[in-house]
Amino acid sequence: MNVAAAAGLDRAVRPEVKICGLTRERDAQHAVTTGASYIGAIMAGGPRLLTMDRARAVLGPRRHDVQRVVVFGDQHPDDVIVTVKTLDLDVAQLHGACTAASIDTIRRETGRMVWPVLRVAGTTLPDDAAALGASAGTVVLDAHVVGQLGGTGVALDWSGLRNAVGALRESVPGIRIILAGGLRPRNVIEAIRLLSPDVVDVSSGVESETGLKDPMLVEQFVAAVRSAAGMQR
Repeated sequence: MNVAAAAGLDRAVRPEVKICGLTRERDAQHAVTTGASYIGAIMAGGPRLLTMDRARAVLGPRRHDVQRVVVFGDQHPDDVIVTVKTLDLDVAQLHGACTAASIDTIRRETGRMVWPVLRVAGTTLPDDAAALGASAGTVVLDAHVVGQLGGTGVALDWSGLRNAVGALRESVPGIRIILAGGLRPRNVIEAIRLLSPDVVDVSSGVESETGLKDPMLVEQFVAAVRSAAGMQR
């Protein structure tokens, strides 16, 4: 049996959807209504950057129908903890440099989920993938683009990463894989087929302009993910 099959990449799954890079309240509400399980705001820099007050307004209060995520860059763990508590977030997504120790600190101090981002180039995962995944229970796979932390629209080599992702699942049983980077309504089914992620994370792939979500593209993306349910890897 190959690594991918042994690690569960041949199972049928229906991933959850995260709509990220939100900048408008109406886009966040539409994402929830359409069926997103996670909505995300950016506090890591870039064209979708929100202030604390704008993130609070866009994401709204903590509630049962969706989980709210803020994407951080190179903020100190203490600053991440303050923001998570201030906004009462469900998830802190760490796009900057982080360690297992910093993940443990943020989780312990907030009681909330932490998603470390693995910035992937080529067909291998970073050397600390297993350590970060073991600490957080989750990793985000995103494309490594020099000078940018995310929202680039650059897709990963899903086929080439199958063995690496399979090996990670074997080394960290139960780890949740969140797939980001270049996902769109037209390609997300293929990405799901190849890597069997637990969550698919889209930002620029459902935008009409940078930071402005296109309702039709959001609906098409969610519909495509739903249509992937029952597919065999």
